[in-house]
Amino acid sequence: MYQDPTTTIEHLYSGTPVYKHELIKLLKCDDPYILELLRSRADMVRQEHYGTDVYIRGLIEFTNYCKNNCYYCGIRRDNKDATRYRLTLEDILHCCDEGYKLGFRTFVLQGGEDGYFTRDKICHIIASIKEKYSDCAVTLSIGECDMADYQAFYNAGADRYLLRHETACNEHYSKLHPDNMSLENRKECLYNLKSIGFQVGSGFMVGSPFQTLDNLVEDIFFLGKLKPHMIGIGPFITHKDTPFCNHKSGSLDMTLKVISILRLSHPKALIPATTALGSIHPNGRELGLKAGANVIMPNLSPANVREKYMLYDNKLSTGKEAAEGLEELCKAVEDAGYKIVVDVGHAKC
Repeated sequence: MYQDPTTTIEHLYSGTPVYKHELIKLLKCDDPYILELLRSRADMVRQEHYGTDVYIRGLIEFTNYCKNNCYYCGIRRDNKDATRYRLTLEDILHCCDEGYKLGFRTFVLQGGEDGYFTRDKICHIIASIKEKYSDCAVTLSIGECDMADYQAFYNAGADRYLLRHETACNEHYSKLHPDNMSLENRKECLYNLKSIGFQVGSGFMVGSPFQTLDNLVEDIFFLGKLKPHMIGIGPFITHKDTPFCNHKSGSLDMTLKVISILRLSHPKALIPATTALGSIHPNGRELGLKAGANVIMPNLSPANVREKYMLYDNKLSTGKEAAEGLEELCKAVEDAGYKIVVDVGHAKC
């Protein structure tokens, strides 16, 4: 049965269930009036729950070693042109020191799946940060681990865990990853994290190779079942040293549509305006906020390693994407109609 996309938007806005074919029709839509309605409804929902507040998270990319060989990733194991590095505990704490002075109250430790950082080492890093900054949250984004590892990280004081599922379709997943990786295991990790008590983030790439609109809708429905606290999505961007170097990158417009749909579907979720958005468009981050996002993650990593954590080509790590550019970032966010929140009272938001 035909349904106008405006009706689908209003159903999403009111919390009425929508069907797969309705979402596909909305994703296909390029009518400026309808897209503006989608964006405005998403912005209304985020303002109902968060006002104009935008939360900042300090990103610390502490290792670019990875045992995995995901076909889309610039730090994949077989990329021999990647210049590898690992931060020491002292390096990480220095990043936190600088971030704390700037007002950051959440530190996001992100890295490849690096066997050098054992369970004990990760726990020591978490405990060291929490001991020094007890009013701060620690978020981990270090991939797939077993239940015992996740429990140990939680016991050490980690508050949140980010693990993008990347795609909810087994067939599509197999086209993006080698045979030794499985979507089933990735989903199990997400549910394990939730059962332990972590605030969990997941998400996917928009426009990844071989992705169909059916795949995108499957991703949206999977997140509806998972009910994550945070949803991180961004456009797929190619990297010259991967098997997908000649594939087309994802589009800004489709990414913004999906952000708005997810804001309507998950009114209270934390949704970042990702670095990837800022990397494909000069105002991508601000457009992401207007589409319903409410989190920004400036880079706290040491300046001399930022260009080495190159997940995709032309990844931004300076200016408004960097912690030292916080003043410039605040101005850009204010010009977009929002305000960055850095005070201690919002540390756990």
